[in-house]
Amino acid sequence: MSDASDLTPDGEANPIDTDYEIGQDNITTSFGPFGLDIHNPVFLVSGLVIVAFVVLTLAFQNDVGPMFNDLRVWLTSSLDWFFIGSANIFVVLCLFLIVSPLGKVRLGGKDATPDYSYSGWFAMLFAAGMGIGLMFFGVSEPISHFSSSIAEGAGSPDSWAPLSGAAGDAEAARRLGMAATIFHWALHPWAIYAIVALSLALFSYNKGLPLTMRSVLYPIFGEKVWGWPGHIIDTLAVFATLFGLATSLGFGAEQANAGLNHLFGLPVSDGSKVFLISAITGIALVSVVAGMDAGVKRLSEINMVLAFLLLVFVIFVGPTVAIATGFLHNLVAYVEYLPALSNPVGRSDANFSQGWTAFYWAWWISWSPFVGMFIARVSRGRTVREFIVCVLLIPSVVCVLWMTAFGGTAISQIVNDGYSAVAEADLELKLFLMLEALPLAAITSFIGIVLVVVFFVTSSDSGSLVIDTITAGGKVDAPLPQRVFWCVFEGLVAIALLLGGGLGALQAMAVSTGFPFTIVLLLGCYAIVKGLASEPR
Repeated sequence: MSDASDLTPDGEANPIDTDYEIGQDNITTSFGPFGLDIHNPVFLVSGLVIVAFVVLTLAFQNDVGPMFNDLRVWLTSSLDWFFIGSANIFVVLCLFLIVSPLGKVRLGGKDATPDYSYSGWFAMLFAAGMGIGLMFFGVSEPISHFSSSIAEGAGSPDSWAPLSGAAGDAEAARRLGMAATIFHWALHPWAIYAIVALSLALFSYNKGLPLTMRSVLYPIFGEKVWGWPGHIIDTLAVFATLFGLATSLGFGAEQANAGLNHLFGLPVSDGSKVFLISAITGIALVSVVAGMDAGVKRLSEINMVLAFLLLVFVIFVGPTVAIATGFLHNLVAYVEYLPALSNPVGRSDANFSQGWTAFYWAWWISWSPFVGMFIARVSRGRTVREFIVCVLLIPSVVCVLWMTAFGGTAISQIVNDGYSAVAEADLELKLFLMLEALPLAAITSFIGIVLVVVFFVTSSDSGSLVIDTITAGGKVDAPLPQRVFWCVFEGLVAIALLLGGGLGALQAMAVSTGFPFTIVLLLGCYAIVKGLASEPR
């Protein structure tokens, strides 16, 4: 270990890299009749706890619902300042790295080259990062904020936003609604993903540590990361990933069920949702068996094409001029209201800051080990500056365009056409009712269902690969049975939570796992700066 990547800018030995192999050899154990290659404590502890959780939740379905709901309310009401303040720190660090000399560091060393083209890279970023969320909330969230603000205005504890002047004013309500929606889908969530992905890529590709969350905190804990402190960090990452995915899969099942009911009359019931989760988990298993390039990458590219076609259709068939002008107006509104929306203290808008923002940030953070590790695996060879721009800024702009097209079209249908059905519908049905007011509704609604399903599949199979990597001590080529195990249990957890308490239970577990992992990410911010400072650039 004496090549250029092991040296500081002054030519001295890099202290972070020294003798890490001594501890690394102790974190992976091969055992079992099937030749399993697993990180013994993490796999066993997380596996047994999750199995017990599924069994108990299914056994006491009628009792766990209120408990989960109370847990979610307590966490978001008591810790909203913590989630909001932490997300602000992640954004500031990312923006600093773009302009800092540290941005010149190349992930994988100065001679590394990217493994994937820009098109393949972007496709996997979006499919894994926010696919189901964009489909579910692209129409429902702008409409929800618009309807609340025009009806109630702001300034009271029950208000939806810390802003005033929108009551009865459709244009002001539209600006507030779109700014608040973009706030939840632009810089802050992608900064969360970027911090985890960058830290994993840096310490794996540049420092030679295993591709697992414990490696991120090596600069802080040193060799202790190979013992129980590291076991706890990786186990938290497994829990956060699994429950964050289960939440998204629950949203996907709700929307797919609503769409199939709208088009084909499939009953909206727990049985239908269980069937959908089981069927889609089966498809994800096929993708998991196929592997990263043949499975995940190919499905991601298919989804990218379908999503792009649907976006273009809505732009050109919907209120084209309003969407084109609204894109810039919404960006301006987002920047204008960003300080108030991201303020972590002294808020008078419990509905918004706790019910929306705190839940969102906890949800994104619970997703971050999965999405971050997935992004890290496909981002070798990029400079830090290129990485942050492509993972933070470009996806944020695309999310603004998506929300403007879908949410703006729905708001125009309400304001200009008097189309109230989309405003009054349940969240999971709003997308299909918005498309119903446009030409070719049956075709576009079916494409919407396909997108939800394939995003569901890509999230599930990508998550299985990531959890398997964590529980195998950072190895990316662990035996197939382990990937199958985690893929199956993602579906079982989603089913158990849906039956045990519906979306409230899913949200509760996402928030509860997001809280401790936020602390890990804050420590990771310090580790990133320390690790980059020791790299040649």
